[in-house]
Order: sequence, then C-alpha cells, then structure tokens
Amino acid sequence: MSGSKTKSSVVIRDLESFEDLTKAQLLEKAIWGLSDLDVTPMTLAIAIREAGGIWLGAFDGQELVGFAFGFLGIEHGEIMLHSHVLGVRPEYRDSDLGRKLKLAQRERALAWRVQTMTWTFDPLQSRNAHLNFDKLGVVSDRYKIDFYGPETSSSLHRNGTDRLWVKWPMASSRVRTRLQGKSNRSEILDALALLLPLVQFDGKGKPKRSDLSSALSRQRVAIEIPSDIGALEQKSPEQAYEWRQATRWAFSEALKAGFFVAEFCRMIRGQQGPGSYLLEKGKLEEYVPEMEREPIGGR
Repeated sequence: MSGSKTKSSVVIRDLESFEDLTKAQLLEKAIWGLSDLDVTPMTLAIAIREAGGIWLGAFDGQELVGFAFGFLGIEHGEIMLHSHVLGVRPEYRDSDLGRKLKLAQRERALAWRVQTMTWTFDPLQSRNAHLNFDKLGVVSDRYKIDFYGPETSSSLHRNGTDRLWVKWPMASSRVRTRLQGKSNRSEILDALALLLPLVQFDGKGKPKRSDLSSALSRQRVAIEIPSDIGALEQKSPEQAYEWRQATRWAFSEALKAGFFVAEFCRMIRGQQGPGSYLLEKGKLEEYVPEMEREPIGGR
C-alpha cells in the first residue's frame, strides 16, 4: 500500500515517563479524533501505570507510532488483563504493528501467570475482525450494544458504539497454533458454503436478513459484513446504519440462542474484502478446553 511504513527500526517498550504518557495521550486524540473529554486523563494513566497497568509504546526513533494500554480485572472469578486501547498511526497499519503490540501485552501477562486477555472491537470492522479471530485466535460470546454510548466525540463513532467483547485464551493450543501462522481457512470456507447467512449481501450491497428460526435451528450460523465500514459510512451513512442494525439483530439473537463467535474469514484471500463470521452453538469451554478454569478460591 502506498505510503505505508514497514521499517524494522520500530521498537516496542514500556511507557515509563510522563513524557511517554503525554505522547500516548496526543496519539490517542489524533487517531480517533477525540475531544479532550474522551481522551484518557493523564492522572488516571499515571495512577493505573503505577498500580500495575500495562502501557506499551511502539517507537520509530523518538516518535511514538503506536501504543497499547491494559489493566487487570476479574471476570467470573478469574483474573484477566483487559486491553482497553490499542492504536497505530495510519501509515504504520500495514506493518503488522497491531499484532506485535498484542504479542507484547501477551508476553507480559503470561509472565504474571495471567491466562486470559479481553478487549472489545467493532464487529463491522473487517480488518480488526481478521486480526482478532484469524491471526490471534480470540472467541466471543458477548455483544454489547452502544458500549460507549450512542456516539462519542470521534467521527469514527457516529454509527453507534456496538462492540464484541472478545476473550483471548493466551496459552491455549488454539492461540499457539494461530500465532505460528497456521490457519484453518479452507475448513471455514467449506463450512460457510453450506450455510445461508443470517445476514448477507443483497444485489445492491445492502444487508438482507434471513429467517431467524431456520438459521438458529442449525449447529452453525454465519453473519456477513462489508469490506470497509468506514468508507461506507462516508459514502452512504444510511446504508452503514442498515448494516449496524442488521448485524446487531443477528449477533444479539444468535448469542441469546446459545451460539458464540468462533471464526472470521475474508472471502478473498489476502485482501480486506467482505468477510463472514462463523458462529457455533455451544459453550466456549467446549470449543477451547483451556478456558475451563477454576476461579479464585476454588469452586
């Protein structure tokens, strides 16, 4: 891609000084176009870092070109790391820097004997879906409607702030396989070929809903999304809104019926292109056995 950065000189390290955190704050504001009200307050950033939160920065020389911020939490009695923010300058997004920052977070979390990382992302963002499910191996059984409210000060958040809450079982065989670059793309495509998607493209690029009861009667469900929801929001906000409403309905109904999001697959290899989620009926612990963990204090 023209203008992208692929320099090997980028170094990932902890953000340690006030100056480092100031650079992260400015970068957060620049990437999402946030108002001062929505940027992580400096006092909070300092306090969380001091209390054990993980602040990582990707530096090209003295310039901060990406960062990730996470903190410890508890989910179902298990200590986990929640990765709250990860951002990369646009010109560096084709250099695999987002994945490298996630791997750096994973390294630190596993050193603390933390086995699970969580984060949220917009399920209409196909680039992020590809990274999260195909490259990293996350799974999800929670869909959050307007997680950050109907909108924020960012122009990127004007079509609602719906999010998938994903879980990353960092030490599982599933994740280790994905991190080795092994993909089950062909198997996923075979499975998708047998399914009528709950939401799919019609002849005009709009979302078309299928019969809910018929789709949910099967063991697997598919949900299609556009290739670039950001570009669609610029070109046709009305159509982008239709995709939000249709996929919100599909994810909500499927998860309520006992499905979870297992995979995401681009329909065209090596390109951002339209993609499809594959949802499986059952429990996450059956799909990823390592997620069956005893909570703090025993059962």
